[in-house]
Amino acid sequence: MTLHLSDSDILAELEPTAEANLNDHLSKAKMWHPHDYVPWDEGRNFAAMGGDDWDPEQSRLSEVAKAAMITNLLTEDNLPSYHRELADTFGFDNAWGTWVGRWTAEENRHGIVLRDYLVVTRAVDPVALEEARMAHMTAGIAKPEPGSQFLKGVAYVTLQELATRISHRNTGALCNDAVADRMLARIAADENLHMIFYRKLCAAALDLTPDAAMQAITEVILRFQMPGLNQPNFRRNAVLLAKHGVYDLRQHLDVVLRPTLRTWRIFERTDFGPEGEIARAELDAYLLDLEAKAARFEEQRDRALARAAARV
Repeated sequence: MTLHLSDSDILAELEPTAEANLNDHLSKAKMWHPHDYVPWDEGRNFAAMGGDDWDPEQSRLSEVAKAAMITNLLTEDNLPSYHRELADTFGFDNAWGTWVGRWTAEENRHGIVLRDYLVVTRAVDPVALEEARMAHMTAGIAKPEPGSQFLKGVAYVTLQELATRISHRNTGALCNDAVADRMLARIAADENLHMIFYRKLCAAALDLTPDAAMQAITEVILRFQMPGLNQPNFRRNAVLLAKHGVYDLRQHLDVVLRPTLRTWRIFERTDFGPEGEIARAELDAYLLDLEAKAARFEEQRDRALARAAARV
């Protein structure tokens, strides 16, 4: 029988699951300190304090690495918007409230350490970075679509945390800097634990209300956008990063979507009613289309890289 539950019903039913997964997270999460990942001895004053202002020649990062670092940092900067949405969805009662606070505190370290690294090493223009932060945080994030905010929310953050983990790890490799690589690996480890928490919640929601959860998952995947969508130059930077393998359609499909769907046993489940079956079929068709798009993008990228190499 298809079970239609309100968000408050789902929160009540899954509160023991949230508590168990919170305790599991706390047992695995490692305490770390942003100041331990920043090369402070490279720091010096800017003009307002009698030093020199930023100059592009001071950066050791490539243009692609700078775009990746800025995109990652601005995404982390928008934490107040994410906190608000998560608090509205989960509330502040029992384990839900504890998780909202803990997740927010852990995520806040990411923006702290990224900004400190970029400013101390003079990797990017700090004035442009601050202007972009102001614009992005003012814009916030898009308003949620109608429907269960819990089901769509846990589906989205499962995928988004995994995508962010991949982006951070690939950015670390791109920087060609051991300090940056170590810092971004540490951030990625946090993102992975957050993803696991949300993935388990979504799995429990699938067991509790299969059709509604399947519909939510399909809707989220079909409309998926990274949370940095509203930041300045996001689309241009996203294309640049896709071309250089930081995050592209192939990774989205093969490293984010397919493994997550396998974990949830989406195409093996036998507990869907008509609504869930329709949503699953729609998702299956979308994945086939995404496979074709990923293959085309890879072909175009390979040709472009070959032309660039030939010119050199």
